[in-house]
Amino acid sequence: LEGGTIDVEKVDLPEPKFGTEDYYKETWWNLNNIPCAPDSILRHVRVGINGINVPWMYYGSLFSTFCWHNEDNYLYSINYHHWGAPKQWYGVPGSKKDAEGLEKVFKDYLSMKMRDVPDLLHHITTMFSPRLLKQGGVPVYKLVQNPGEFVVTFPRAFHGGFSYGPNCGEAVNFATHDWIHHGADANERYRSFARPAVFSHDRLTFTMANHLQEQKAHRTCRLLVAELERVIDEEMRLRNKLLEAGVRDLSGEINLPPNRLDQLDEESADYDDKRLCHACKHVCFFSCVACECSQSKVSCLRHSHYMCRCPPEKKYMMIWCQKAEMDKTLKDVKEFNEKLKASLSGKVVDDVSSPTSEDSTVPDIAPGVHEDMARQRGKIIDLSCVFPPRYPLTAVSTKGNMEMSSADDNAEDSMEVKRQKLREEDVVVVGPAGQP
Repeated sequence: LEGGTIDVEKVDLPEPKFGTEDYYKETWWNLNNIPCAPDSILRHVRVGINGINVPWMYYGSLFSTFCWHNEDNYLYSINYHHWGAPKQWYGVPGSKKDAEGLEKVFKDYLSMKMRDVPDLLHHITTMFSPRLLKQGGVPVYKLVQNPGEFVVTFPRAFHGGFSYGPNCGEAVNFATHDWIHHGADANERYRSFARPAVFSHDRLTFTMANHLQEQKAHRTCRLLVAELERVIDEEMRLRNKLLEAGVRDLSGEINLPPNRLDQLDEESADYDDKRLCHACKHVCFFSCVACECSQSKVSCLRHSHYMCRCPPEKKYMMIWCQKAEMDKTLKDVKEFNEKLKASLSGKVVDDVSSPTSEDSTVPDIAPGVHEDMARQRGKIIDLSCVFPPRYPLTAVSTKGNMEMSSADDNAEDSMEVKRQKLREEDVVVVGPAGQP
């Protein structure tokens, strides 16, 4: 792997041996590589965005908390627990009903605060007891993440939790092709709060449309067609409305750099930052409106009337993407989608609903939970300051018998006997004062 692409010189070489350094460098399970995996559309984002396609490390301590939130742009996320104490996770499904239910509970209990800070949930600074959410009719699920385990969150799914002690985790985002309509929902929400997105949704949508060879399923390609139809229809409808109102089209008089659609690189990201709508902070990817009264303000087509009080005759439109180009893109995607549909003729294909779709059902208990609980029961949690951990933490059984660990390496044999004894009982971690 090199810069998010496959190194052609290594394609025919054998797979590195599991557990070796080369294997870790090249495997897609390395969180540095997941955003660039073949079926992740974030591979087209070639600018490093911390916490999005560049992993963040998280160091926790006893009861350190990650507050309720969902991911930027409603992306998927994956979190790996490297070492240390377990993490307690709580999650709410990402369906529209459940996500809005959580937001309603927040508004009910924090009405004054959210009146002053409408986007409070985006600040990731507020934690609510899952009990309050359950009382509000919001389904809440929980899990315990142990070292060596991954946790994946789905688009728009709220999650939060805390650590049982010192630990180290790593997290990053990714997006599969079914994410596109979730990204559209996130984009609309951000515009309502005037919150800049981490990248332009319109740019990524058209970048996906210019990499049709990556579309493998009719179901997801159909979602791309629907999103292209939506944004193009709105763009042309608002353009015509503004031009009829008297806004001038200067696209023939000024030379604007064409939008780059092969990838989102550093130069593209910098250019997008310079054409944010002054009202909703949306990247004006296709066109924008400006006025003679300001040399810095631009507006998206929705909010040109908020920019100033000048008459429409003083305002002008700058267009980066002409109608013919947008229509050709949509036509190509539709034709490719029909080919995918035709390839399914006569085949029985299970159209698995997304875990965040409105008609999907979430089981009360996930498969494998009981097996995992049995596997983890009685396990000693080593929270020593030495890395890799060498010494077991002072632990106490549920019967209340204190077992003191020894820091003497020569006593390893006797400690193994004590470890075995604790494994046979239900062990909990204790703090410095011997309290659970």
